[in-house]
Amino acid sequence: MPHDLAQMRKSYERAALDESHVLPDPMDQFHRWFDEAVHAKVEEPNAMTLSTASAEGRPSSRILLLKGADDRGLVWFTNYNSRKGQDLAANPYAAIQFFWYELERMIRIEGKVERVSEQESDEYYRIRPLGSRIGAWASAQSQVLPSREALEKAWHEQQIRLGDDPPRPPHWGGYRLIPQHWEFWQGRPSRLHDRLVFDRQADGSWALSRLAP
Repeated sequence: MPHDLAQMRKSYERAALDESHVLPDPMDQFHRWFDEAVHAKVEEPNAMTLSTASAEGRPSSRILLLKGADDRGLVWFTNYNSRKGQDLAANPYAAIQFFWYELERMIRIEGKVERVSEQESDEYYRIRPLGSRIGAWASAQSQVLPSREALEKAWHEQQIRLGDDPPRPPHWGGYRLIPQHWEFWQGRPSRLHDRLVFDRQADGSWALSRLAP
């Protein structure tokens, strides 16, 4: 083995997370930490791991970008026919994770997923770079490609066909995860990490508790 993986470790010592330090609404706490990640110049602070599971319960994860976060939930956009889209059609629950190494922080969110409105998808599609809008037409996401050249050929063909103002493809749009569980994780020395969780109650309120690391 080229590296001694058993000896690779880092002690987390930047900060602590106490119950008195978190806001009562987890979305507000998310925005506080997100703003701090932006101000700390974390590279792509909206990069997140999205985990889904198929109808048979087989999990898969990938990195994508958060594009919206408000009281309704957390939003991203993708091809509905992709593997994650197929997973969500069969099993509309997912988990999201943010890890900001520079701040020694992690946020985990679990919940039910729904598609955003057609209007929301149209509005976001219109502000994407033109090349990305054409790419949404050209790429049959998650399907087998014969070659890189085939993908680039499809893109150029769509560029000619669609011009400078392509409409949103019917197979492309947004999803929203409606949080039911949040975890805010702050790294601490000796692996005694702080883990504060919010769980949605039947009346819509949030219950705060601490988990053992």
